[in-house]
Amino acid sequence: MTIDYRLDGPSTAPLLVLSNSLGTTFELWQPQMAALTQRFRVLRYNQRGHGTTPLPAMPLTLDILGQDVIALLDKLDMERAYFCGISMGGLTGLWLNRYHPQRFHKLAVANTAARIGSAEGWQQRAQQVQQTGLAPIAAASPARWFTEDFQRDQAQQVAVLAKQLAQGNAAGYAACCQALAQADLRAEVPHMAAPLLAIAGEHDPVTTVADAEWLVANAPNAVLAILPTSHISNVACPVRFSQQVMQFFTA
Repeated sequence: MTIDYRLDGPSTAPLLVLSNSLGTTFELWQPQMAALTQRFRVLRYNQRGHGTTPLPAMPLTLDILGQDVIALLDKLDMERAYFCGISMGGLTGLWLNRYHPQRFHKLAVANTAARIGSAEGWQQRAQQVQQTGLAPIAAASPARWFTEDFQRDQAQQVAVLAKQLAQGNAAGYAACCQALAQADLRAEVPHMAAPLLAIAGEHDPVTTVADAEWLVANAPNAVLAILPTSHISNVACPVRFSQQVMQFFTA
C-alpha cells in the first residue's frame, strides 16, 4: 500500500487526519491549515485513485477507504487521532466511527450522509466518466459544490477546483463512484460510539441538512452544526468551518 500523504504542524501536537471529497486532492484543506496546525499535527492524504495514490487490484469499497486510514495510523505509530472528513471523506469517517472508534478521540464529518445518493446514480456517473472522462463532470460540479453567490464572487477559486477535477484520474474517480454505490451505513449509525460532529451546508443539494439531522438523531454521541454553504463547506466558509471543528475537538 502506497498512500500519498503529508504531515504539517508541530510534531508533538495531537494528530488530526483530514479526508477530502471525491475528485479533489488533499490541497482542498489548504483554507484550514493555518488554524488547524496551531493545535494539531495535521495528516492529509489522497484516497485511492486520487493524487498519486494508486487503486487496489480489487474493486474499491468503503471498507478499503477506511482501512487505509487505520494503516496510515499504524505506519505513523499513532494509537489515536482526531478525524475530519468531507463528503466521501466524511463517509469514511462514519465507517471509522463504527468499526474503529477506539482509534479516535473525536470525529467531524461534513457534507456527508450514511447513504449518499443512490446506487443507480453512482453507477451511471461511473459509466459516464469511463466513457467521456472527467471534463463533463468537472463542468457540472461547481453548481453542486457552491452557491450561485460563491461561484460569482470567487470565480477564480471555483475554476481552479474544477480544473483540478478535470485533470484528475478518471479511473480512480469511477472506482470511488462504484464504492459509493455500495456504501450504506444507515443501519450502523446507532452503533457509532465515538463523539461525532456533523457539519451540514444550509444550501447543500447533495447531502442535505436533513441527512445531517438524521445522523445526529440516530448516533449516540453526535452534535450538529449548520453553515451557510453548499456542498464544499470548508472552502466556501473556511473560518467558521475551522472554528466549529476546533471548538468540538478542544471542548
